[in-house]
Amino acid sequence: MIPNPALGVFFHWLGGLASGSFYVPYRGVKHWAWETYWLVGGFFSWIIAPWLLAAMMTDDLLAVLREAPAQSILWTYIFGVLWGLGGLTFGLTMRYLGMSLGMAVVLGYTAAFGTLMPPIFRGEFVHQVVGTRSGIVILIGIAVCLVGIAFAGAAGFSKEREMSQEQKRASIKEFDLKKGLVVGTFSGIMSACFAYGLAAGDPVKAITLQHGTSTLWQGLPVLVVLLAGGFTTNFIWCAILHHRNRTGYQYLHSEIRGALPGRSEEHVLETATDAPGEEMAATAVLVSATTDTLRAPMLANYLFSALAGTTWYFQFFFYTMGETQMGRFKFSSWTLHMASIIIFSTLWGIALKEWNGAGRSTKWLVAVSLFVLVGSTIVVGYGNYLGVASRH
Repeated sequence: MIPNPALGVFFHWLGGLASGSFYVPYRGVKHWAWETYWLVGGFFSWIIAPWLLAAMMTDDLLAVLREAPAQSILWTYIFGVLWGLGGLTFGLTMRYLGMSLGMAVVLGYTAAFGTLMPPIFRGEFVHQVVGTRSGIVILIGIAVCLVGIAFAGAAGFSKEREMSQEQKRASIKEFDLKKGLVVGTFSGIMSACFAYGLAAGDPVKAITLQHGTSTLWQGLPVLVVLLAGGFTTNFIWCAILHHRNRTGYQYLHSEIRGALPGRSEEHVLETATDAPGEEMAATAVLVSATTDTLRAPMLANYLFSALAGTTWYFQFFFYTMGETQMGRFKFSSWTLHMASIIIFSTLWGIALKEWNGAGRSTKWLVAVSLFVLVGSTIVVGYGNYLGVASRH
């Protein structure tokens, strides 16, 4: 199949739409602690949807996984675990740097490291990227994406300047630039491990193709392994929170026992790929410290969580499809993915009136960030088109 970068960009936009939207169904969850609805959704994100879609779209999934090199499976899984660890320090980054600077730092590191490290590790960066016209165009697109992230951060800064002193102190109680940059760097690099895991799974993709699976679905078996690693980290963390908050009963019992943790009190685990959608949706209170009822709507909570988790998975379902269309510069898919996440989470924020009441300069910065980020996906896509055209 001849790669089609324009189609690849479209697939990455769909992935960004899924990532930017996945938290919206969680708004319908009532009277559950974060760790409860996150883990219910996570079963669909990291276990059910990956296995179900991979089994449906690939030929002989179990045989592919049996024949895959043990080293490839191991590293793919490990990178999934490390990707999950990126979320443990994301909350600390927000605490020390505030939302705007913290998001900009983590997203910047994740976009840069997740895109550039795979070709550098493979030894392809100098000759195949820097040494080609198409590679240079892609690097320009990556730089444009980072500029767009900076504009998004500037919009957040502008919005924070419009807050009262009381609101500022409430949002950044422990500002510490040095600590914030350290933990933000760690969180950003760990969040980029998802891209490393996809690269580590290249041998699995090759075996998938050998079994007769369409090129478009070759990445789905890799997601089964990679997301199992992410599930491991998230499961352990949610179990710790259940023990700490005594909320494990919520899966089986609708009756609320005592006050639930407030949203600001929860130790949320989210990576850079989750954060834009989560922070957008957090404009509506998801969990309240007090309730007006003694029972949680169990069926609705399970359905909303399942919908959110499945939507989350589709970001990487479309990611693997888009990656197959980018030709030899498939590493650029990570930049397209990150840009698309920010684009659609920002659009959701506008739709949900997150920016209502902001000043004109803030709204202009939001508009400029969207324009620049969309432009970055076009530039990266054009660079991949040049790479494909040079080979045909």
